[in-house]
Amino acid sequence: MQLLEVKELKKGFGSKTFNTRVEVLKGINLEIKRGELVALMGPSGCGKSTLLNIIGGLLPGDEGKIELEHVNSTGAIKKAPTAKDKLEEKLDRDLDGDGKIGTSNKFTYGTKTPNKVVNVRRNGVGWIFQDFHLVEHLTAIDNVAMALEIAGMEQSEAEEKAKSALTKVGLGDRINFGAEQLSGGQRQRVAVARAIAGSRPLLLADEPTGNLDAESGSDIMKLFKILTKGENPISVLMVTHDPNLASQADRMLLMKDGVVAASDIKSAWGIKDEEEKE
Repeated sequence: MQLLEVKELKKGFGSKTFNTRVEVLKGINLEIKRGELVALMGPSGCGKSTLLNIIGGLLPGDEGKIELEHVNSTGAIKKAPTAKDKLEEKLDRDLDGDGKIGTSNKFTYGTKTPNKVVNVRRNGVGWIFQDFHLVEHLTAIDNVAMALEIAGMEQSEAEEKAKSALTKVGLGDRINFGAEQLSGGQRQRVAVARAIAGSRPLLLADEPTGNLDAESGSDIMKLFKILTKGENPISVLMVTHDPNLASQADRMLLMKDGVVAASDIKSAWGIKDEEEKE
């Protein structure tokens, strides 16, 4: 089942009037299935982070469309709300940007401004960055729960979900440790727990192992593989420059000249087969 579909997404920066316009995304098309781990590679400055920012609802595209299935906390595709739910769902539907109130089970966006896709960030997409972005003086559970409370969840429920998420990433015995007491790999696991605690179906990981040693980076990849399996699998779109990590993904995409295409490690690094060289 397709979880994410990006259609003809375009984005540029600069002014056409002053001849400073640079077209970064020139018609991106990609699909990600539920429970799939996809690695995105490409040269620096090719637009990988721009693509993630648009999918994550942090930046509007100029043209194109993104559809993300709305999955509830049990892992099922969310059904259209009943008449009783419509009033509560009205704001969410407007924020989804699909222009339809109570009739869609998808987040539909792509060119909407960030303030119009708040619900995508709350319920659709979780972020994992190269830098962990933890509050140093807070415990692991408080770092995870705080994000849920900011999104409007009651404290008791937020703490319960935070504990469950930390246990899922293998930190059940570290929930009351301060961030400064954790290793780099453990801090990134807290960041992963924070991203999955809200039952979001898609994780966007921008160089998630960039600040980790090889062993810790490998552990994070193993964790991603665990999270993409089971009854309620999530999907992961990971930007990386590490070919070893990319080779562990279910599928690899190469971004070049403003578009993406299926690829392999040799193609991503511009290596031609010996026969082709001859």
